[in-house]
Amino acid sequence: TLTLLHHTIPHPIKPTSSHSFTSSSKPATASPPTKKKNTELFRQIHREREMEGKEEDVRLGANKFNERQPIGTAAQTHDDKDYREPPPAPLFEPGELTSWSFYRAGIAEFIATFLFLYISVLTVMGVVKSPSKCSTVGIQGIAWAFGGMIFALVYCTAGISGGHINPAVTFGLFLARKLSLTRAVFYMVMQCLGAICGAGVVKGFEGKQQFQLLGGGANSVAGGYTKGDGLGAEIVGTFVLVYTVFSATDAKRSARDSHVPILAPLPIGFAVFLVHLATIPITGTGINPARSLGAAIVFNQDKGWDDHWIFWVGPFIGAALAALYHTVVIRAIPFKK
Repeated sequence: TLTLLHHTIPHPIKPTSSHSFTSSSKPATASPPTKKKNTELFRQIHREREMEGKEEDVRLGANKFNERQPIGTAAQTHDDKDYREPPPAPLFEPGELTSWSFYRAGIAEFIATFLFLYISVLTVMGVVKSPSKCSTVGIQGIAWAFGGMIFALVYCTAGISGGHINPAVTFGLFLARKLSLTRAVFYMVMQCLGAICGAGVVKGFEGKQQFQLLGGGANSVAGGYTKGDGLGAEIVGTFVLVYTVFSATDAKRSARDSHVPILAPLPIGFAVFLVHLATIPITGTGINPARSLGAAIVFNQDKGWDDHWIFWVGPFIGAALAALYHTVVIRAIPFKK
Protein backbone atom coordinates (compact mmCIF):
# COMPACT_ATOMS: atom_id res chain seq x y z
CA THR A 1 0.00 0.00 0.00
CA LEU A 2 2.84 2.40 0.83
CA THR A 3 4.43 1.65 -2.54
CA LEU A 4 1.14 2.32 -4.27
CA LEU A 5 0.78 5.61 -2.39
CA HIS A 6 4.30 6.62 -3.42
CA HIS A 7 3.59 6.09 -7.11
CA THR A 8 0.22 7.77 -7.05
CA ILE A 9 1.31 10.98 -5.23
CA PRO A 10 2.04 13.67 -7.83
CA HIS A 11 5.41 15.44 -7.65
CA PRO A 12 5.59 19.20 -7.23
CA ILE A 13 5.49 21.13 -10.50
CA LYS A 14 8.41 23.53 -10.81
CA PRO A 15 8.00 26.71 -12.87
CA THR A 16 10.26 26.68 -15.94
CA SER A 17 11.15 30.33 -15.81
CA SER A 18 10.14 33.44 -13.97
CA HIS A 19 9.43 35.46 -17.13
CA SER A 20 6.46 33.23 -18.00
CA PHE A 21 4.37 34.93 -15.35
CA THR A 22 2.97 38.39 -15.43
CA SER A 23 3.47 40.76 -12.59
CA SER A 24 -0.16 40.37 -11.51
CA SER A 25 -0.17 36.55 -11.47
CA LYS A 26 1.12 34.30 -8.73
CA PRO A 27 3.81 31.72 -9.44
CA ALA A 28 2.43 28.20 -10.00
CA THR A 29 3.21 25.87 -7.14
CA ALA A 30 2.61 22.16 -6.86
CA SER A 31 -0.19 21.03 -4.58
CA PRO A 32 1.14 18.78 -1.82
CA PRO A 33 -0.33 15.32 -1.30
CA THR A 34 -3.83 15.89 -0.06
CA LYS A 35 -6.02 13.89 2.26
CA LYS A 36 -8.56 13.63 -0.53
CA LYS A 37 -6.21 11.51 -2.66
CA ASN A 38 -5.48 9.16 0.22
CA THR A 39 -9.15 8.88 1.16
CA GLU A 40 -10.14 7.93 -2.39
CA LEU A 41 -7.43 5.29 -2.52
CA PHE A 42 -8.47 3.70 0.77
CA ARG A 43 -12.10 3.74 -0.36
CA GLN A 44 -11.14 1.90 -3.53
CA ILE A 45 -9.32 -0.78 -1.53
CA HIS A 46 -12.30 -1.08 0.82
CA ARG A 47 -14.70 -1.47 -2.13
CA GLU A 48 -12.55 -4.25 -3.60
CA ARG A 49 -12.58 -6.14 -0.30
CA GLU A 50 -16.37 -5.75 -0.06
CA MET A 51 -16.75 -7.07 -3.60
CA GLU A 52 -14.77 -10.19 -2.69
CA GLY A 53 -16.97 -10.79 0.34
CA LYS A 54 -20.16 -10.40 -1.65
CA GLU A 55 -19.13 -13.09 -4.10
CA GLU A 56 -20.00 -15.68 -1.47
CA ASP A 57 -23.32 -17.50 -1.70
CA VAL A 58 -26.22 -15.62 -0.17
CA ARG A 59 -27.25 -17.37 3.03
CA LEU A 60 -29.23 -16.54 6.12
CA GLY A 61 -27.47 -13.70 7.86
CA ALA A 62 -25.83 -12.48 4.65
CA ASN A 63 -28.95 -11.37 2.86
CA LYS A 64 -28.15 -7.75 3.55
CA PHE A 65 -25.77 -7.96 0.59
CA ASN A 66 -26.94 -7.74 -2.98
CA GLU A 67 -27.00 -11.07 -4.76
CA ARG A 68 -24.39 -11.61 -7.45
CA GLN A 69 -24.22 -14.00 -10.34
CA PRO A 70 -21.89 -16.97 -10.08
CA ILE A 71 -18.78 -16.92 -12.22
CA GLY A 72 -19.39 -18.09 -15.76
CA THR A 73 -22.76 -16.44 -16.33
CA ALA A 74 -23.63 -13.25 -18.14
CA ALA A 75 -21.53 -10.16 -17.49
CA GLN A 76 -22.47 -7.95 -14.58
CA THR A 77 -21.25 -4.55 -13.56
CA HIS A 78 -20.31 -3.79 -9.96
CA ASP A 79 -22.73 -5.30 -7.44
CA ASP A 80 -26.01 -4.41 -9.09
CA LYS A 81 -28.59 -7.12 -9.66
CA ASP A 82 -28.91 -8.25 -13.24
CA TYR A 83 -32.67 -8.61 -12.82
CA ARG A 84 -35.52 -6.70 -11.31
CA GLU A 85 -37.86 -8.65 -9.07
CA PRO A 86 -41.42 -7.78 -10.10
CA PRO A 87 -43.37 -6.09 -7.32
CA PRO A 88 -45.97 -8.22 -5.52
CA ALA A 89 -49.35 -8.17 -7.21
CA PRO A 90 -52.10 -6.40 -5.25
CA LEU A 91 -54.78 -8.55 -3.67
CA PHE A 92 -57.53 -6.77 -5.57
CA GLU A 93 -56.98 -4.87 -8.80
CA PRO A 94 -60.33 -3.48 -9.99
CA GLY A 95 -58.61 -1.60 -12.81
CA GLU A 96 -58.03 -4.90 -14.59
CA LEU A 97 -61.74 -5.26 -15.22
CA THR A 98 -61.62 -2.37 -17.70
CA SER A 99 -58.58 -3.67 -19.59
CA TRP A 100 -58.92 -5.70 -22.79
CA SER A 101 -55.70 -7.58 -22.00
CA PHE A 102 -57.41 -8.98 -18.89
CA TYR A 103 -60.23 -10.55 -20.91
CA ARG A 104 -57.89 -11.59 -23.69
CA ALA A 105 -55.84 -13.55 -21.14
CA GLY A 106 -59.00 -15.23 -19.85
CA ILE A 107 -60.00 -16.23 -23.38
CA ALA A 108 -56.52 -17.66 -23.94
CA GLU A 109 -56.88 -19.78 -20.79
CA PHE A 110 -60.30 -20.99 -21.95
CA ILE A 111 -59.09 -22.04 -25.40
CA ALA A 112 -55.93 -23.65 -24.04
CA THR A 113 -57.81 -25.72 -21.46
CA PHE A 114 -60.42 -26.64 -24.07
CA LEU A 115 -57.74 -28.02 -26.40
CA PHE A 116 -55.96 -29.72 -23.52
CA LEU A 117 -59.08 -31.68 -22.51
CA TYR A 118 -59.95 -32.48 -26.10
CA ILE A 119 -56.60 -34.12 -26.85
CA SER A 120 -56.02 -35.74 -23.47
CA VAL A 121 -59.50 -37.25 -22.98
CA LEU A 122 -59.56 -38.57 -26.55
CA THR A 123 -56.20 -40.24 -25.93
CA VAL A 124 -57.38 -41.81 -22.68
CA MET A 125 -60.54 -43.16 -24.28
CA GLY A 126 -58.58 -44.54 -27.21
CA VAL A 127 -56.41 -46.54 -24.82
CA VAL A 128 -59.40 -47.78 -22.81
CA LYS A 129 -61.37 -49.06 -25.80
CA SER A 130 -58.36 -50.79 -27.39
CA PRO A 131 -58.73 -54.60 -27.32
CA SER A 132 -55.05 -55.13 -26.45
CA LYS A 133 -52.15 -53.14 -25.08
CA CYS A 134 -50.11 -53.81 -28.20
CA SER A 135 -52.60 -52.00 -30.42
CA THR A 136 -52.56 -48.72 -28.49
CA VAL A 137 -50.14 -46.15 -27.14
CA GLY A 138 -50.61 -47.34 -23.56
CA ILE A 139 -49.76 -45.40 -20.42
CA GLN A 140 -46.65 -43.93 -22.04
CA GLY A 141 -48.75 -42.52 -24.86
CA ILE A 142 -51.22 -40.97 -22.42
CA ALA A 143 -48.35 -39.37 -20.53
CA TRP A 144 -46.88 -38.02 -23.78
CA ALA A 145 -50.29 -36.63 -24.81
CA PHE A 146 -50.71 -34.74 -21.53
CA GLY A 147 -47.11 -33.53 -21.33
CA GLY A 148 -46.87 -32.67 -25.02
CA MET A 149 -50.07 -30.65 -25.00
CA ILE A 150 -48.97 -28.71 -21.93
CA PHE A 151 -45.64 -27.97 -23.62
CA ALA A 152 -47.35 -26.70 -26.79
CA LEU A 153 -50.09 -24.74 -25.03
CA VAL A 154 -47.77 -23.07 -22.51
CA TYR A 155 -45.53 -22.03 -25.39
CA CYS A 156 -48.53 -20.54 -27.24
CA THR A 157 -50.15 -18.72 -24.32
CA ALA A 158 -47.23 -17.77 -22.06
CA GLY A 159 -46.99 -14.28 -23.55
CA ILE A 160 -50.74 -13.66 -23.24
CA SER A 161 -51.93 -15.14 -19.96
CA GLY A 162 -48.84 -16.79 -18.53
CA GLY A 163 -49.93 -20.22 -19.76
CA HIS A 164 -51.44 -21.54 -16.52
CA ILE A 165 -54.04 -23.97 -17.97
CA ASN A 166 -54.48 -25.31 -14.44
CA PRO A 167 -56.26 -23.86 -11.38
CA ALA A 168 -53.58 -25.38 -9.13
CA VAL A 169 -50.85 -23.47 -10.98
CA THR A 170 -52.92 -20.30 -10.78
CA PHE A 171 -53.47 -20.85 -7.05
CA GLY A 172 -49.76 -21.37 -6.40
CA LEU A 173 -48.79 -18.24 -8.32
CA PHE A 174 -51.47 -16.29 -6.45
CA LEU A 175 -50.05 -17.38 -3.09
CA ALA A 176 -46.63 -16.20 -4.26
CA ARG A 177 -48.14 -12.78 -5.11
CA LYS A 178 -47.52 -13.25 -8.84
CA LEU A 179 -51.05 -12.25 -9.79
CA SER A 180 -54.04 -10.61 -8.15
CA LEU A 181 -57.05 -12.39 -6.67
CA THR A 182 -59.20 -10.81 -9.37
CA ARG A 183 -57.17 -12.38 -12.15
CA ALA A 184 -56.74 -15.69 -10.30
CA VAL A 185 -60.50 -16.20 -9.88
CA PHE A 186 -61.15 -15.20 -13.49
CA TYR A 187 -58.52 -17.63 -14.75
CA MET A 188 -59.93 -20.51 -12.71
CA VAL A 189 -63.46 -19.91 -13.99
CA MET A 190 -62.30 -19.77 -17.61
CA GLN A 191 -60.14 -22.87 -17.16
CA CYS A 192 -63.06 -24.88 -15.76
CA LEU A 193 -65.40 -23.71 -18.53
CA GLY A 194 -62.82 -24.62 -21.17
CA ALA A 195 -62.37 -28.08 -19.63
CA ILE A 196 -66.11 -28.74 -19.62
CA CYS A 197 -66.41 -27.71 -23.26
CA GLY A 198 -63.41 -29.82 -24.28
CA ALA A 199 -64.80 -32.95 -22.62
CA GLY A 200 -68.21 -32.18 -24.11
CA VAL A 201 -66.81 -32.14 -27.64
CA VAL A 202 -65.19 -35.54 -27.04
CA LYS A 203 -68.55 -36.90 -25.87
CA GLY A 204 -70.13 -35.57 -29.06
CA PHE A 205 -67.54 -37.40 -31.17
CA GLU A 206 -67.73 -40.69 -29.30
CA GLY A 207 -71.46 -40.77 -28.68
CA LYS A 208 -73.14 -40.82 -25.29
CA GLN A 209 -73.27 -44.60 -24.92
CA GLN A 210 -69.66 -45.25 -25.79
CA PHE A 211 -68.51 -42.23 -23.80
CA GLN A 212 -70.20 -43.60 -20.68
CA LEU A 213 -68.91 -47.11 -21.36
CA LEU A 214 -65.30 -45.95 -21.65
CA GLY A 215 -65.39 -43.88 -18.47
CA GLY A 216 -65.28 -40.44 -20.07
CA GLY A 217 -61.69 -39.88 -18.95
CA ALA A 218 -62.87 -39.16 -15.40
CA ASN A 219 -60.41 -39.46 -12.53
CA SER A 220 -60.91 -41.91 -9.68
CA VAL A 221 -58.75 -43.79 -7.19
CA ALA A 222 -57.84 -47.19 -8.64
CA GLY A 223 -58.65 -50.43 -6.87
CA GLY A 224 -56.10 -51.52 -4.32
CA TYR A 225 -55.37 -47.94 -3.25
CA THR A 226 -56.98 -45.96 -0.43
CA LYS A 227 -58.28 -42.43 -0.63
CA GLY A 228 -55.25 -41.39 1.39
CA ASP A 229 -52.99 -42.92 -1.24
CA GLY A 230 -54.79 -40.99 -3.95
CA LEU A 231 -54.61 -37.75 -1.99
CA GLY A 232 -50.89 -38.18 -1.37
CA ALA A 233 -50.22 -38.93 -5.03
CA GLU A 234 -52.06 -35.77 -6.07
CA ILE A 235 -50.22 -33.62 -3.52
CA VAL A 236 -46.77 -34.82 -4.55
CA GLY A 237 -47.56 -34.76 -8.27
CA THR A 238 -48.87 -31.20 -8.14
CA PHE A 239 -45.90 -30.13 -6.03
CA VAL A 240 -43.56 -31.38 -8.75
CA LEU A 241 -45.50 -29.50 -11.43
CA VAL A 242 -45.90 -26.17 -9.61
CA TYR A 243 -42.32 -26.21 -8.32
CA THR A 244 -41.14 -26.70 -11.90
CA VAL A 245 -43.31 -23.78 -12.99
CA PHE A 246 -41.74 -21.51 -10.36
CA SER A 247 -38.22 -22.56 -11.30
CA ALA A 248 -38.76 -22.30 -15.06
CA THR A 249 -40.27 -18.81 -14.83
CA ASP A 250 -38.01 -17.38 -12.12
CA ALA A 251 -37.17 -13.73 -12.81
CA LYS A 252 -33.56 -14.09 -11.67
CA ARG A 253 -32.83 -17.08 -13.89
CA SER A 254 -34.59 -15.48 -16.85
CA ALA A 255 -32.36 -12.41 -16.62
CA ARG A 256 -29.16 -14.34 -15.97
CA ASP A 257 -29.65 -16.91 -18.73
CA SER A 258 -31.38 -15.52 -21.80
CA HIS A 259 -32.46 -18.97 -23.00
CA VAL A 260 -34.56 -19.68 -19.89
CA PRO A 261 -37.77 -17.87 -20.98
CA ILE A 262 -37.71 -19.63 -24.35
CA LEU A 263 -37.22 -23.09 -22.87
CA ALA A 264 -39.63 -22.66 -19.93
CA PRO A 265 -42.48 -24.67 -21.55
CA LEU A 266 -40.16 -27.66 -22.03
CA PRO A 267 -39.46 -28.50 -18.37
CA ILE A 268 -43.09 -27.79 -17.47
CA GLY A 269 -44.38 -30.20 -20.10
CA PHE A 270 -41.76 -32.76 -19.16
CA ALA A 271 -42.79 -32.55 -15.50
CA VAL A 272 -46.40 -33.27 -16.50
CA PHE A 273 -45.20 -36.24 -18.55
CA LEU A 274 -43.20 -37.74 -15.67
CA VAL A 275 -45.95 -37.24 -13.10
CA HIS A 276 -48.43 -39.00 -15.38
CA LEU A 277 -46.07 -41.94 -15.83
CA ALA A 278 -45.88 -42.31 -12.05
CA THR A 279 -49.48 -41.73 -10.96
CA ILE A 280 -51.74 -42.93 -13.79
CA PRO A 281 -51.98 -46.37 -12.12
CA ILE A 282 -53.08 -44.72 -8.85
CA THR A 283 -55.54 -41.94 -9.71
CA GLY A 284 -55.39 -41.58 -13.47
CA THR A 285 -53.38 -38.44 -12.64
CA GLY A 286 -55.37 -35.35 -11.89
CA ILE A 287 -52.93 -32.59 -10.75
CA ASN A 288 -55.33 -30.26 -12.59
CA PRO A 289 -58.71 -29.59 -10.95
CA ALA A 290 -60.16 -28.18 -14.19
CA ARG A 291 -59.27 -31.36 -16.07
CA SER A 292 -60.90 -33.52 -13.36
CA LEU A 293 -63.98 -31.29 -13.12
CA GLY A 294 -64.61 -31.12 -16.87
CA ALA A 295 -64.44 -34.90 -17.29
CA ALA A 296 -66.57 -35.53 -14.18
CA ILE A 297 -69.34 -33.15 -15.24
CA VAL A 298 -69.62 -34.53 -18.76
CA PHE A 299 -69.30 -38.16 -17.58
CA ASN A 300 -71.75 -37.49 -14.71
CA GLN A 301 -71.61 -40.88 -13.01
CA ASP A 302 -71.04 -41.81 -9.38
CA LYS A 303 -67.60 -43.17 -10.26
CA GLY A 304 -66.52 -39.71 -11.35
CA TRP A 305 -67.87 -37.96 -8.25
CA ASP A 306 -67.06 -40.36 -5.40
CA ASP A 307 -63.41 -39.32 -5.14
CA HIS A 308 -63.70 -35.96 -6.87
CA TRP A 309 -62.77 -33.96 -3.76
CA ILE A 310 -59.30 -35.56 -3.86
CA PHE A 311 -58.61 -33.88 -7.20
CA TRP A 312 -59.25 -30.43 -5.73
CA VAL A 313 -57.81 -30.74 -2.24
CA GLY A 314 -54.67 -32.60 -3.32
CA PRO A 315 -53.59 -30.23 -6.12
CA PHE A 316 -54.30 -27.13 -4.02
CA ILE A 317 -52.24 -28.46 -1.10
CA GLY A 318 -49.41 -29.41 -3.45
CA ALA A 319 -49.48 -25.98 -5.10
CA ALA A 320 -49.43 -24.22 -1.71
CA LEU A 321 -46.44 -26.28 -0.56
CA ALA A 322 -44.57 -25.55 -3.79
CA ALA A 323 -45.24 -21.81 -3.44
CA LEU A 324 -44.06 -21.87 0.18
CA TYR A 325 -40.93 -23.84 -0.66
CA HIS A 326 -39.96 -21.61 -3.57
CA THR A 327 -40.65 -18.34 -1.75
CA VAL A 328 -39.18 -19.13 1.67
CA VAL A 329 -36.46 -21.72 1.03
CA ILE A 330 -35.24 -21.29 -2.54
CA ARG A 331 -35.55 -17.52 -2.91
CA ALA A 332 -35.48 -16.68 0.83
CA ILE A 333 -37.63 -13.64 0.09
CA PRO A 334 -38.87 -13.18 3.70
CA PHE A 335 -35.24 -12.89 4.87
CA LYS A 336 -34.17 -10.30 2.32
CA LYS A 337 -34.23 -6.58 2.96
